[in-house]
Amino acid sequence: MRKPLIEVAAAIALTLLAFLAPAPGAHASSVMVMQAYARASPTPTAEAGAAYVSLMLHGDADRLIAVSTPAAKMAGLHKTVEADGVMKMEHVDGIDIPADGVLEMKPGGYHIMLMGLTRPLKEGDEIGLTLTFEKAGEVKVKAKVGGVAQMN
Repeated sequence: MRKPLIEVAAAIALTLLAFLAPAPGAHASSVMVMQAYARASPTPTAEAGAAYVSLMLHGDADRLIAVSTPAAKMAGLHKTVEADGVMKMEHVDGIDIPADGVLEMKPGGYHIMLMGLTRPLKEGDEIGLTLTFEKAGEVKVKAKVGGVAQMN
């Protein structure tokens, strides 16, 4: 009776260790979020908004490939570019972050475009963001909603 009990306990322990063992390469703990914020909606009927994060990567290079939030129907990675003296936003498929590097999203550069807001973003609120990396996987973060012209 004791031997089967020991075998079952050992099998359970090994299964738990397999789930808890870190996978090779980067993982969520290799990404440190230093700042996360969104700008308040300029009007009560605004359907789009922007959020920004500053990330520090500890370890191998990685790539931010997607973002999602319950605050909007769709969220995407964008960058602001100048073309013929006109500033415009472009969708990007991902943002590379060098090994042990930093990614600082800010107005006029990379940002998270929030489209189809579920409600206006009000100063003082928080929204949840899920950042998805090629190697590190998903990182969940709360972004504080600042003023309409919030810079950091």
